[in-house]
Amino acid sequence: MNDAPLAPGSRVVIAGASGMIGSALTRSLTADGHEVVRLVRRAPRARDEIQWDPEGGRIDAGALAGAAAVVNLAGAGVASRRWTKAYKERIRCSRVLGTATLAKAVASLDERPRVFVNGSAMGFYGDTGGRPVDETAPAGDGFLPSLCVEWEGAATPVREAGVRTAFVRTGLVVARRGGAWGKLFPLFKAGLGGRLGDGSQYWSFIALHDEVAAIRHVIDTDSLSGPVNLTAPEPLTNREITEAMGRVLHRPTLFTAPAPAIRLALGEMAGDILGSQRVLPTRLLSSGFTFAFPTIDSALRSALR
Repeated sequence: MNDAPLAPGSRVVIAGASGMIGSALTRSLTADGHEVVRLVRRAPRARDEIQWDPEGGRIDAGALAGAAAVVNLAGAGVASRRWTKAYKERIRCSRVLGTATLAKAVASLDERPRVFVNGSAMGFYGDTGGRPVDETAPAGDGFLPSLCVEWEGAATPVREAGVRTAFVRTGLVVARRGGAWGKLFPLFKAGLGGRLGDGSQYWSFIALHDEVAAIRHVIDTDSLSGPVNLTAPEPLTNREITEAMGRVLHRPTLFTAPAPAIRLALGEMAGDILGSQRVLPTRLLSSGFTFAFPTIDSALRSALR
Protein backbone atom coordinates (compact mmCIF):
# COMPACT_ATOMS: atom_id res chain seq x y z
CA MET A 1 0.00 0.00 0.00
CA ASN A 2 1.18 3.51 -0.82
CA ASP A 3 0.39 6.52 1.35
CA ALA A 4 -1.44 9.25 -0.54
CA PRO A 5 -3.79 12.11 0.31
CA LEU A 6 -7.46 11.74 -0.48
CA ALA A 7 -8.17 12.32 -4.14
CA PRO A 8 -9.77 15.72 -4.91
CA GLY A 9 -13.49 15.72 -4.21
CA SER A 10 -13.44 12.47 -2.22
CA ARG A 11 -16.54 11.45 -0.28
CA VAL A 12 -16.06 11.16 3.48
CA VAL A 13 -18.82 9.95 5.79
CA ILE A 14 -18.69 11.26 9.36
CA ALA A 15 -20.71 10.10 12.36
CA GLY A 16 -20.59 12.63 15.17
CA ALA A 17 -20.08 15.54 12.77
CA SER A 18 -21.90 17.97 15.09
CA GLY A 19 -19.45 17.48 17.95
CA MET A 20 -16.38 19.60 18.67
CA ILE A 21 -13.95 17.37 16.78
CA GLY A 22 -16.41 16.27 14.10
CA SER A 23 -17.45 19.79 13.17
CA ALA A 24 -13.81 20.93 12.95
CA LEU A 25 -12.96 17.91 10.79
CA THR A 26 -15.95 18.63 8.55
CA ARG A 27 -14.80 22.23 8.05
CA SER A 28 -11.26 21.10 7.22
CA LEU A 29 -12.33 18.52 4.65
CA THR A 30 -14.93 20.80 3.07
CA ALA A 31 -12.40 23.63 2.78
CA ASP A 32 -10.20 21.28 0.75
CA GLY A 33 -13.02 20.47 -1.64
CA HIS A 34 -14.05 17.08 -0.29
CA GLU A 35 -17.67 15.95 -0.05
CA VAL A 36 -18.64 15.36 3.58
CA VAL A 37 -21.73 13.29 4.35
CA ARG A 38 -22.98 13.59 7.92
CA LEU A 39 -24.89 10.88 9.76
CA VAL A 40 -27.71 12.34 11.87
CA ARG A 41 -30.28 10.82 14.22
CA ARG A 42 -33.11 13.16 13.20
CA ALA A 43 -34.80 13.47 9.81
CA PRO A 44 -32.32 14.87 7.25
CA ARG A 45 -32.56 18.62 6.60
CA ALA A 46 -29.92 18.88 3.90
CA ARG A 47 -28.62 16.86 0.99
CA ASP A 48 -25.39 16.06 2.83
CA GLU A 49 -27.20 14.31 5.70
CA ILE A 50 -28.14 10.63 6.13
CA GLN A 51 -30.38 9.48 8.95
CA TRP A 52 -29.34 6.56 11.11
CA ASP A 53 -30.34 4.94 14.39
CA PRO A 54 -26.99 3.94 15.89
CA GLU A 55 -28.33 2.19 18.97
CA GLY A 56 -31.20 0.59 17.09
CA GLY A 57 -28.84 -0.79 14.46
CA ARG A 58 -30.54 0.92 11.52
CA ILE A 59 -28.77 2.62 8.63
CA ASP A 60 -29.07 2.55 4.87
CA ALA A 61 -25.79 0.88 3.91
CA GLY A 62 -26.31 1.93 0.30
CA ALA A 63 -26.06 5.56 1.33
CA LEU A 64 -22.45 4.90 2.35
CA ALA A 65 -21.49 3.67 -1.11
CA GLY A 66 -18.71 5.58 -2.80
CA ALA A 67 -17.10 6.80 0.40
CA ALA A 68 -13.31 6.93 0.41
CA ALA A 69 -13.28 7.09 4.21
CA VAL A 70 -15.72 6.61 7.07
CA VAL A 71 -15.00 8.37 10.36
CA ASN A 72 -16.94 7.46 13.50
CA LEU A 73 -16.75 10.06 16.28
CA ALA A 74 -20.27 9.58 17.67
CA GLY A 75 -21.00 9.09 21.36
CA ALA A 76 -22.55 10.71 24.43
CA GLY A 77 -20.24 13.12 26.24
CA VAL A 78 -18.14 11.39 28.89
CA ALA A 79 -17.83 14.53 31.02
CA SER A 80 -21.29 15.94 30.30
CA ARG A 81 -22.82 14.82 33.59
CA ARG A 82 -22.29 12.75 36.71
CA TRP A 83 -21.67 9.05 36.08
CA THR A 84 -24.86 7.50 37.34
CA LYS A 85 -25.47 3.86 36.46
CA ALA A 86 -27.96 4.97 33.80
CA TYR A 87 -25.62 7.54 32.24
CA LYS A 88 -22.69 5.12 32.15
CA GLU A 89 -24.91 2.76 30.19
CA ARG A 90 -25.84 5.59 27.83
CA ILE A 91 -22.14 6.36 27.26
CA ARG A 92 -21.46 2.70 26.55
CA CYS A 93 -24.42 2.09 24.24
CA SER A 94 -23.86 5.28 22.23
CA ARG A 95 -20.32 4.18 21.42
CA VAL A 96 -20.43 0.41 21.28
CA LEU A 97 -23.78 -0.05 19.55
CA GLY A 98 -23.17 2.87 17.20
CA THR A 99 -19.79 1.50 16.17
CA ALA A 100 -21.26 -1.95 15.60
CA THR A 101 -24.05 -0.52 13.43
CA LEU A 102 -21.65 1.44 11.26
CA ALA A 103 -19.04 -1.31 11.06
CA LYS A 104 -21.58 -3.89 9.90
CA ALA A 105 -22.97 -1.49 7.29
CA VAL A 106 -19.53 -0.70 5.87
CA ALA A 107 -18.57 -4.38 5.87
CA SER A 108 -21.68 -5.21 3.81
CA LEU A 109 -20.71 -2.90 0.93
CA ASP A 110 -19.50 -4.36 -2.34
CA GLU A 111 -17.06 -1.46 -2.76
CA ARG A 112 -15.70 -0.60 0.66
CA PRO A 113 -13.92 2.59 1.75
CA ARG A 114 -10.17 2.96 1.88
CA VAL A 115 -10.23 3.37 5.66
CA PHE A 116 -12.50 3.22 8.69
CA VAL A 117 -11.39 5.60 11.45
CA ASN A 118 -13.05 4.88 14.77
CA GLY A 119 -12.97 7.17 17.76
CA SER A 120 -11.44 5.96 21.01
CA ALA A 121 -9.73 7.63 23.96
CA MET A 122 -6.56 7.65 25.99
CA GLY A 123 -8.83 6.40 28.77
CA PHE A 124 -7.97 2.98 27.33
CA TYR A 125 -4.78 2.97 29.43
CA GLY A 126 -6.35 3.85 32.77
CA ASP A 127 -4.26 5.54 35.47
CA THR A 128 -0.62 5.18 34.40
CA GLY A 129 0.86 7.36 37.15
CA GLY A 130 4.17 8.86 36.03
CA ARG A 131 4.88 5.97 33.67
CA PRO A 132 4.81 6.93 29.98
CA VAL A 133 2.78 4.60 27.76
CA ASP A 134 2.34 4.23 24.02
CA GLU A 135 0.18 2.07 21.78
CA THR A 136 1.90 -1.12 22.93
CA ALA A 137 0.58 -0.76 26.49
CA PRO A 138 -2.34 -2.95 27.63
CA ALA A 139 -5.73 -1.68 28.75
CA GLY A 140 -6.03 -0.39 32.30
CA ASP A 141 -8.70 -1.08 34.89
CA GLY A 142 -12.01 0.67 35.45
CA PHE A 143 -14.99 1.98 33.53
CA LEU A 144 -13.18 3.95 30.81
CA PRO A 145 -10.61 1.26 29.92
CA SER A 146 -13.31 -1.42 29.71
CA LEU A 147 -15.47 0.95 27.64
CA CYS A 148 -12.62 1.61 25.19
CA VAL A 149 -11.89 -2.10 24.80
CA GLU A 150 -15.53 -2.83 24.00
CA TRP A 151 -15.80 0.28 21.80
CA GLU A 152 -12.84 -0.72 19.66
CA GLY A 153 -13.94 -4.34 19.60
CA ALA A 154 -17.28 -3.35 18.08
CA ALA A 155 -15.45 -2.48 14.85
CA THR A 156 -14.45 -6.11 14.31
CA PRO A 157 -16.84 -6.68 11.35
CA VAL A 158 -15.21 -3.96 9.24
CA ARG A 159 -11.70 -5.16 10.12
CA GLU A 160 -12.60 -8.72 9.17
CA ALA A 161 -13.98 -7.40 5.88
CA GLY A 162 -10.47 -6.22 5.00
CA VAL A 163 -10.94 -2.49 5.51
CA ARG A 164 -7.98 -0.71 7.11
CA THR A 165 -9.27 0.25 10.55
CA ALA A 166 -7.64 2.74 12.90
CA PHE A 167 -8.59 3.61 16.47
CA VAL A 168 -7.71 7.20 17.34
CA ARG A 169 -7.13 7.29 21.09
CA THR A 170 -7.62 10.98 21.73
CA GLY A 171 -6.28 12.96 24.68
CA LEU A 172 -7.71 16.13 26.24
CA VAL A 173 -8.45 18.44 23.32
CA VAL A 174 -7.47 22.07 23.85
CA ALA A 175 -10.29 24.13 22.34
CA ARG A 176 -12.05 27.33 23.29
CA ARG A 177 -15.45 25.66 23.30
CA GLY A 178 -16.32 22.07 24.12
CA GLY A 179 -14.48 19.38 26.02
CA ALA A 180 -12.54 19.90 29.22
CA TRP A 181 -10.95 23.18 28.14
CA GLY A 182 -14.33 24.65 27.23
CA LYS A 183 -15.05 24.49 30.95
CA LEU A 184 -11.58 25.50 32.13
CA PHE A 185 -11.10 28.65 30.06
CA PRO A 186 -13.98 30.66 31.62
CA LEU A 187 -12.80 29.78 35.14
CA PHE A 188 -9.20 30.76 34.47
CA LYS A 189 -10.20 33.94 32.62
CA ALA A 190 -12.18 34.94 35.70
CA GLY A 191 -9.13 34.35 37.89
CA LEU A 192 -10.77 31.36 39.56
CA GLY A 193 -8.53 28.67 38.08
CA GLY A 194 -6.08 26.46 39.92
CA ARG A 195 -4.74 22.98 40.19
CA LEU A 196 -6.93 19.94 40.76
CA GLY A 197 -5.92 17.82 43.73
CA ASP A 198 -2.17 17.97 44.30
CA GLY A 199 -1.57 18.68 40.60
CA SER A 200 0.89 15.82 40.15
CA GLN A 201 -1.31 13.86 37.72
CA TYR A 202 -0.28 13.90 34.07
CA TRP A 203 -2.66 15.34 31.47
CA SER A 204 -2.05 14.31 27.88
CA PHE A 205 -3.39 17.11 25.71
CA ILE A 206 -3.67 17.95 22.02
CA ALA A 207 -4.61 21.16 20.21
CA LEU A 208 -7.86 20.92 18.22
CA HIS A 209 -5.96 21.90 15.08
CA ASP A 210 -3.54 19.00 15.58
CA GLU A 211 -6.38 16.61 16.42
CA VAL A 212 -8.02 17.29 13.05
CA ALA A 213 -4.70 17.20 11.20
CA ALA A 214 -3.85 13.88 12.88
CA ILE A 215 -7.15 12.29 11.87
CA ARG A 216 -6.57 13.40 8.30
CA HIS A 217 -3.03 12.02 8.51
CA VAL A 218 -4.44 8.66 9.63
CA ILE A 219 -6.87 8.71 6.70
CA ASP A 220 -4.04 9.43 4.25
CA THR A 221 -1.44 7.03 5.71
CA ASP A 222 -2.03 3.46 4.58
CA SER A 223 0.52 2.09 7.04
CA LEU A 224 -1.53 3.26 10.03
CA SER A 225 -4.07 0.79 11.38
CA GLY A 226 -5.00 -0.34 14.87
CA PRO A 227 -4.47 2.05 17.81
CA VAL A 228 -3.00 5.51 17.20
CA ASN A 229 -2.56 7.89 20.16
CA LEU A 230 -3.63 11.45 19.40
CA THR A 231 -1.78 13.38 22.10
CA ALA A 232 0.95 16.02 22.05
CA PRO A 233 4.55 14.76 22.35
CA GLU A 234 5.17 16.01 25.90
CA PRO A 235 2.37 15.40 28.43
CA LEU A 236 2.49 17.70 31.45
CA THR A 237 1.26 17.53 35.01
CA ASN A 238 -1.89 19.35 36.01
CA ARG A 239 0.29 21.71 38.05
CA GLU A 240 2.38 22.58 34.97
CA ILE A 241 -0.72 23.07 32.84
CA THR A 242 -2.24 25.28 35.53
CA GLU A 243 0.88 27.44 35.48
CA ALA A 244 0.69 27.65 31.67
CA MET A 245 -2.97 28.71 31.82
CA GLY A 246 -2.07 31.54 34.17
CA ARG A 247 0.91 32.52 32.03
CA VAL A 248 -1.00 32.61 28.73
CA LEU A 249 -4.15 34.22 30.14
CA HIS A 250 -2.28 36.59 32.47
CA ARG A 251 -4.40 35.55 35.43
CA PRO A 252 -3.59 34.32 38.94
CA THR A 253 -3.99 30.59 39.61
CA LEU A 254 -4.34 30.62 43.37
CA PHE A 255 -7.35 28.39 43.77
CA THR A 256 -7.08 24.67 44.44
CA ALA A 257 -9.81 22.06 44.23
CA PRO A 258 -8.96 19.47 46.90
CA ALA A 259 -9.28 15.84 45.85
CA PRO A 260 -12.01 15.04 48.45
CA ALA A 261 -14.13 17.93 47.17
CA ILE A 262 -13.72 16.78 43.56
CA ARG A 263 -14.75 13.24 44.50
CA LEU A 264 -17.77 14.56 46.39
CA ALA A 265 -18.88 16.71 43.47
CA LEU A 266 -18.17 14.32 40.60
CA GLY A 267 -18.46 10.87 42.11
CA GLU A 268 -16.83 8.08 40.09
CA MET A 269 -15.86 10.49 37.29
CA ALA A 270 -13.44 12.19 39.71
CA GLY A 271 -11.09 9.26 39.17
CA ASP A 272 -10.67 10.36 35.56
CA ILE A 273 -9.92 13.95 36.60
CA LEU A 274 -7.48 13.05 39.35
CA GLY A 275 -5.95 10.05 37.56
CA SER A 276 -2.66 10.36 35.72
CA GLN A 277 -2.24 9.51 32.04
CA ARG A 278 1.17 10.08 30.45
CA VAL A 279 0.34 8.98 26.91
CA LEU A 280 2.83 9.30 24.04
CA PRO A 281 1.99 9.55 20.30
CA THR A 282 4.66 7.06 19.22
CA ARG A 283 2.97 5.72 16.10
CA LEU A 284 1.86 9.16 14.94
CA LEU A 285 5.39 10.55 15.16
CA SER A 286 7.04 7.50 13.59
CA SER A 287 4.65 7.79 10.61
CA GLY A 288 5.91 11.29 9.87
CA PHE A 289 3.26 13.48 11.47
CA THR A 290 4.39 16.96 12.56
CA PHE A 291 2.56 18.82 15.33
CA ALA A 292 1.76 22.46 14.62
CA PHE A 293 1.21 23.15 18.33
CA PRO A 294 3.30 20.63 20.30
CA THR A 295 3.60 22.63 23.56
CA ILE A 296 0.87 23.58 25.99
CA ASP A 297 1.54 27.32 25.54
CA SER A 298 1.21 27.06 21.75
CA ALA A 299 -1.88 24.85 22.06
CA LEU A 300 -3.54 27.33 24.41
CA ARG A 301 -2.75 30.29 22.17
CA SER A 302 -4.09 28.47 19.12
CA ALA A 303 -7.38 27.87 20.94
CA LEU A 304 -7.68 31.54 21.88
CA ARG A 305 -7.20 32.92 18.37
